[in-house]
Parts: sequence; C-alpha cells; structure tokens
Amino acid sequence: MKIPNHFKLIIIFLVILSIICSFSSPSMADDLPLKQRWNPSVFGKNDEVGSVNWITNKKVLESLKLVKKGKVATLGKIYQSDAPVYGERNWKLIIPGLPTYKFSAENDIIANDEYVMAELGQVGTQFDGLGHIGVNTSQGNYFYNGNFLEDFGTSYGLNKLGVEKIGELGYVTRGVLLDIAAYRGIERLPVPQGKTKNDPGIITINDIKGAIKKQKITPIKQGDVVIFHTGHGKYWGKDWDNLSPEEKAKNSQIFNVGEPGVGITSCRYLSSLKIAMVGSDTWGTEAVPGEDPNRPFDCHIEWMVKHGITNIENLDVNQLLEDRVYEFMFVFAPLKMKGATGSPGNPIAIY
Repeated sequence: MKIPNHFKLIIIFLVILSIICSFSSPSMADDLPLKQRWNPSVFGKNDEVGSVNWITNKKVLESLKLVKKGKVATLGKIYQSDAPVYGERNWKLIIPGLPTYKFSAENDIIANDEYVMAELGQVGTQFDGLGHIGVNTSQGNYFYNGNFLEDFGTSYGLNKLGVEKIGELGYVTRGVLLDIAAYRGIERLPVPQGKTKNDPGIITINDIKGAIKKQKITPIKQGDVVIFHTGHGKYWGKDWDNLSPEEKAKNSQIFNVGEPGVGITSCRYLSSLKIAMVGSDTWGTEAVPGEDPNRPFDCHIEWMVKHGITNIENLDVNQLLEDRVYEFMFVFAPLKMKGATGSPGNPIAIY
C-alpha cells in the first residue's frame, strides 16, 4: 500500500520532534557537572569525604580557644514518631517484649531493647552525607567527585561515599551561628513564595555579612561550620509535647510546606569560603522555593555534589541564642553506618 505524501511528512515531523525533545533544555541543564568538569575534587580524584578535609590539626587547636566557660549546648532535636518529617519519611520506635529479655538467673535480671523503623539518616536532626544528593546526567546519576550511582550504589548500601568515611574523621572546628532573624529584626523569616529572587524568605550575601558585623564576630573562615537561625524551627519547638494533636498537625504542615533559607547566590558564596559544613534550624537549610522555583534544592547540588560540602538540618540553637553565643567549638561525627547516605546525631557546641 502506498503511503500518501502528507502522512510521510507527518511521520518525519514526529521523528524530528522526538529528537528535539530528547535534547531539550532540562537534559542539557542536567549535564552541568559534565560540562563544567566538577571532578576531580580539589582533594583528589579518589576523595570520598569532601569539605571535612578543610579541618586541619591547626584548625582543631584554634577551635579550643573558643572555649571560655566550659559550657555545653546540645544542638540535636528529640527523635519521636509525631515529629515533623519531610514527605513520606517516618520514625517509629518500639520496645519488643517489654521486657525484651528475661534471664534465668539468681538475680532475675531483665532487659529492654528498641527496634527502630525509619529513614534513619534523613529524619529529625540529620546529617546529609555525600551519597545523599546527585544529578541525573546523560552519562548516569552523577555524585560527588565524578562517582556514578550505577557504579557504586546497591540496595543494601553504597560502596562509595558512605557516611562511615566521614565518621572516621569527624568535625571538631569553629562553629558560627548567624542569627538572620535577629539581624532582620523579626521573630522568624517567612516561607518564600517563589515569585521573586528578592523574596524576604531568601537569605542573601548581605544578610550573611550584616549578621557577622552585628554579632561582632570574626568573618567566616576556611574549615568553619556555618549554622543559620531563621526562626522557622520554632514550629517544632521545645514545647512540642505540650501541644494537642491538632496543633502538632498544623505546625507540621506549616513547617514542611516550605522554608526560609539561603538562596543559590549565597550558597555559592559560602562554597567560595571553603566551609566544612552548613546547617540550620530548618529541614533543608536552603530556601524552598529558592531563587529559581524550577531548580529545587539547587544549593544541595552546589554544596554536596559540586564541592563536597555537607549539610546538617533541624538543629536546636535555642541555648546558644539565649547565651548570645555566636562562635563556639563545634563537635560532631556521623554514625559509622556503612554505605549510608546520612546519619542522625546530636552535635555539641562548647564555649
């Protein structure tokens, strides 16, 4: 059967259209790590720990000088089943048996264990390791230092970039708390609306420099851990257990709908300062939505994938704020969970 010419033209048009769509702008944007040659890392082609390398022996000794009173503040929040979580993540803890064990012994000793079901490294106060975030490129799923998930990922853990690698080193360095809410003269920054790059929910470079000046602290240095206070974390505050189920549900909805934080311009600025880690009182540290709503979590890519800068979220900085402490010795190490993408934890500030 002879195919009419106009049908041939339609088929040719559809073939050309499919080829054009396969090379559309989102696909091209995904190839930024390849085009800009994000690897090898400045720490070498085999590095798997990233910016923790900026913490030298000298840096550790310098952080000791920030301890003036011997006071300790823990920065982790309480892990519990009704706490706000991102998306469909969850935290469930049960005590099997109650008691779990009874021993046939003269002293009748008993014991309890706990069984936890959770996205263990990605709920509550959470450390984002370098195996957490990647970019889908034309050559595969690209992660820090040119590692492709297809080469190192398994369902039972990562063969590269697992948090146990950073857990061997840990963070002992200068911590810097930037109270952006106080700098702006408000209780909390608003959640961005995604309509303008100048949204008041987005932390700018001027905010960072202004807070440092107002707090009268030394500028950010190489190897520092930089923590932001936005006030958004108060929706999941210390009075959580005193709230009704309805109040918890409302606060969780507000807390998770979006968040104030740094925009991509500020993220790049922080990267240029060669910080060891970034953190905040919010669930993602960066503004959601950010400067470009079509590029969600761009700071995660900028920090973790491009520069190997880790991120710790949902921090409780209330004691530091009460004591007006903005520089301190920061101590933290992720759990040595082989092949994990993140870790729970309870960072410590000593001052």
